[in-house]
Amino acid sequence: MVQKCCLMTIILWTARFSQEPADQSVVRGQRVLLSCVVFNYSGIVQWTKDGLALGIGEDLQAWPRYRVLRVQELGQYNLEILSADLSDDAQYECQAPDAALRSRRAKLTLLIPPDDPVIDGGPEVLLNAGESYNLSCVSRGAKPASVIEWLKDGLPTEGAVSVTVLPDRKRVTTRSYLPVHPVDTDTGRNFSCVTTNQAVPTGKSTTVTLNVHHPPTVTLSIEPRSVLEGDRVTFTCQAHANPPIMGYRWAKGGVVLQGARESVFTTKADHSFFTEPVSCLVFNAVGKTNVSILVDVHFGPILLVEPQPKTVDVDSDVTLNCKWAGNPPLTLTWFKKGSNMVLSNSNQLYLKSVSQADAGQYVCKAIVPRIGVGETEVTLTVNGPPIISSDPVQYAVRGERGEVKCYIASTPPPDKIVWAWKENVWEKERGTLLERYTVEQSRPSPEGGGVLSTLTINNVMESDFQSTYNCTAWNAFGPGTMIITLEETGERQSLLLLHLSGTILLIIKSPFDLPLLLLVKTLGHSLEEDSGSVSTASRMVKAMYSVSRGATLTY
Repeated sequence: MVQKCCLMTIILWTARFSQEPADQSVVRGQRVLLSCVVFNYSGIVQWTKDGLALGIGEDLQAWPRYRVLRVQELGQYNLEILSADLSDDAQYECQAPDAALRSRRAKLTLLIPPDDPVIDGGPEVLLNAGESYNLSCVSRGAKPASVIEWLKDGLPTEGAVSVTVLPDRKRVTTRSYLPVHPVDTDTGRNFSCVTTNQAVPTGKSTTVTLNVHHPPTVTLSIEPRSVLEGDRVTFTCQAHANPPIMGYRWAKGGVVLQGARESVFTTKADHSFFTEPVSCLVFNAVGKTNVSILVDVHFGPILLVEPQPKTVDVDSDVTLNCKWAGNPPLTLTWFKKGSNMVLSNSNQLYLKSVSQADAGQYVCKAIVPRIGVGETEVTLTVNGPPIISSDPVQYAVRGERGEVKCYIASTPPPDKIVWAWKENVWEKERGTLLERYTVEQSRPSPEGGGVLSTLTINNVMESDFQSTYNCTAWNAFGPGTMIITLEETGERQSLLLLHLSGTILLIIKSPFDLPLLLLVKTLGHSLEEDSGSVSTASRMVKAMYSVSRGATLTY
């Protein structure tokens, strides 16, 4: 009994592992060999998997792919696993029960390559330009999880990754999202998804091609770029689209040009093409694109805003507006009619604190270099007190009918006109008639605002030349007055009748002391004829007198 105890002590003392199983990683389907060599031991050796005994002997009936490779003389008990599978992923231990030996636990890690990656929608992904989209690549069943890399036309680009663990708790599915913002030019661009893990370090990949649908991309050109009004111009609408172009539409200033349905449009250009753009609309099944262009048309001045007549009170500020269009750029000037002084070079003429002298016609003139000139007129009326513009010295002939004229320019028209001379005062409201004197009102110009008041003197006397004549007019802005003096002009014509050989010769002394000779008529011999000839001469003298006063003599 003592000897047996001692023998066992010797066995326990001398038996030991000279090789123990080590951790391993293998790709699914590969052969696995876990080492176990027990030194100085000849008893039973067995393997456990995750603590479960696999059996005794070389052939393990319950594990057809498992076998113990035994070399008795070497003490070798290696475990061989053929065509490793996911179920082999476990911890293994070699045991020598008779020697109470247990090896270290060796972890067998099974590496499973992912399935071929798949990009949703491949191999050609249809997108719409301008609509953001996430490309999705999935790598299924890998162990460990796949690493996914995106390539855009062969160059790396970053995506977002999500991982899902499969029900066996060992394999995982990895999905990566790559946001893209497709534009027209992305059609034909390639995106690749590359998946790698320890089982396939060289990786697996798949590629998709983008097919980006977009409305037409349009370029509108014009030939020639600059034209004279009336010249022909050609518009060319170049476009590409995916899917193909379905048609063209042309418009000018927003109004459709009927019959224009091709990519080229030719027409005559007038000034409206300078401000009303020509547009080309191109459409396909996805959408439409509209582009416009203006023509550099050279044209003479065209009045866009006609100046409106203005009526203002004296001392007020006033602005006159005028707008011309022209190309090349025009030069604009304002001036008062009858004057060459430039008052403004802009669309507006601003007059500050106007006086009645500022009233009148103003001209807005536009000059387009080398093309043409245009101008328009506008009336400025200034309300103020009456302005009397008659001659301060007027003339009459003694014994004849004389006139004293008072011209009143007034806006608004005068409410009252009064004449005063000597002890006489006349105004229309009184309606009094004075001996030898009458007053009449008239308007010399129907379109003008002036009033002509005429004081008529019948049988002008000496005293009429010794008086001053006061013409005063009133309106809402106050009075205007003028003192007029009357001076005598010339004397009565002297008449000398000479009867020479049946001919009457008239010698007339004119008011300017110049003798005038007039051969009137050859007379007959009867007194009646002589008498008639004298009457004719008298009429001629009167006509001559009229000539001396500014009339026209006809005979």
